[in-house]
Amino acid sequence: MSVNKEIKRVTTHNLQAMKSKGEKIAMLTAYDYTMAKIVDDAGIDIILVGDSASNVMAGHETTLPITLDQMIYHASSVVRAATRALVVVDLPFGSYQGNSKEALSSAIRIMKESGAHAVKLEGGVEIAESISRILTAGIPVMGHLGLTPQSIYKFGTYTVRAKEEAEAQKLREDALKLEELGCFGVVLEKIPAELAKKVSASLHVPTIGIGAGQHCDGQVLVIHDMLGLNKGFRPRFLRQYANLYEVMNEAIQHYVSDVKANDFPNETEQY
Repeated sequence: MSVNKEIKRVTTHNLQAMKSKGEKIAMLTAYDYTMAKIVDDAGIDIILVGDSASNVMAGHETTLPITLDQMIYHASSVVRAATRALVVVDLPFGSYQGNSKEALSSAIRIMKESGAHAVKLEGGVEIAESISRILTAGIPVMGHLGLTPQSIYKFGTYTVRAKEEAEAQKLREDALKLEELGCFGVVLEKIPAELAKKVSASLHVPTIGIGAGQHCDGQVLVIHDMLGLNKGFRPRFLRQYANLYEVMNEAIQHYVSDVKANDFPNETEQY
């Protein structure tokens, strides 16, 4: 039975209890009020207001262009809809790397202006100072290791990370460091399943996988991907639970046809 069955709002404490009891954590992205309302009503544990909004909402090639103001706008919309899920917001590229004071200022703005419950940062020991400073303000932090999309130009590809031992060892060390600093959870993106299993077993805090296999403590997907709104995007790790692109396309074509034929609106649909 879910440890969250009777609670009014999922908290970081609940997530820790879920890991301890072996209950998997379900996480999805959302970027607007309507979608967040649907996701929250469906019983999701965590809503991630991801910087993936740069791709799926604004059409950018990468996550890099989205701004802090834009992230706050999306987060505010989601928070107004979510009555149960923990809402985690990505700190966007350029708002925390290399300057811990700016990182704290960015995190405070997100928390104060959006009403979100936590922030997420990409990276390991390189951003330890930023994470520590944010945590001193009482702001919960989720880490993110493996494929970190904000570093795409450094990697040069979206391929699986940490396949070689040196990178795998660094990831293991980074995960332990994030827990030591006080992160309440760590996203593991696109790494070998066996490595994710070992990292998850080594940590007391939950791991959330995306393309990291079944042994993580939870899973996350981009809502547009799992609902089939992004036509043609089908990486191996994605299970598509619906094909809303086709459903919506057919409905819109039907609407266009009815308007052209003067069938909409009919006599019962007017005043």
